[in-house]
Amino acid sequence: MLKILVAGRDGQVGQALVRTANKRGLELVALSRQELDITNASDVELAIAQHNPDVVINAAAYTAVDKAEEDREQAHSINTLGPELLAKACDAVSVPFLHISTDFVFDGEKESAYLETDTCNPLGVYGASKLAGENAINQLCPRHIILRTSWVFGGEQNFVNTMRRLAKDRDHLNVVNDQRGGPTAATQIAEALLIIAEKVVNPAFDNWGIYHFSGAPAVSWYEFACEILKDVPSVTVTAIPTSQYPTPAKRPANSVLDCKKIETAFSIKQPSWKVALTQ
Repeated sequence: MLKILVAGRDGQVGQALVRTANKRGLELVALSRQELDITNASDVELAIAQHNPDVVINAAAYTAVDKAEEDREQAHSINTLGPELLAKACDAVSVPFLHISTDFVFDGEKESAYLETDTCNPLGVYGASKLAGENAINQLCPRHIILRTSWVFGGEQNFVNTMRRLAKDRDHLNVVNDQRGGPTAATQIAEALLIIAEKVVNPAFDNWGIYHFSGAPAVSWYEFACEILKDVPSVTVTAIPTSQYPTPAKRPANSVLDCKKIETAFSIKQPSWKVALTQ
């Protein structure tokens, strides 16, 4: 049976991986930050030696986009050093390494959907730390898959739950309408990663590299909020420009990812975020 080691058990995707692996009957060992500190080289090497996995998935990340602007050292430690150490350890024992990255590696200036080959130009510390992590993996572990995704929801801290919580206390919400992307359920990401994990253990597999995976259709945050709250008639949602909602970290205006490559290589189709919202 395929054995998968997951770092970052307690995050949105980590939790979804545990649930999804159980349903698929896969052997998955998911470790919390207390059990595996990915920024500690000996911790990483020990975990891989102890569990002897067929595949390693890194679901650990520093995702506080605004806080990262002040907490640069911690963001780089988790998003750059961690993936670097995992990649090095995986390569040393010839284990495929699967890693989750982000739409924030792009500046959002492109008018059409981003391809895996498009030039990266992150706008803030979070995106820069994730891009540096990608680059380290690419240099250190040839047998890797980097899955870039966007607008992740699932678990507790995410846009969907924030909208639903605010709707209980307010009758009016302002949401930006000039940032576009593909909302993606953590469960959908977990399912994609496990399909990939099952394929990369084949000795003949050779489609390593970066893949984009996000939900469809592409929407603005305002449109996403309207869909989330469509059954809450007591709340009025108003579209506002980003300029009226300043944040410490600048967001890309266009976060739409082209997901044709992953369908060609793995037969993984772009999932519907609307379906995931109802589950």
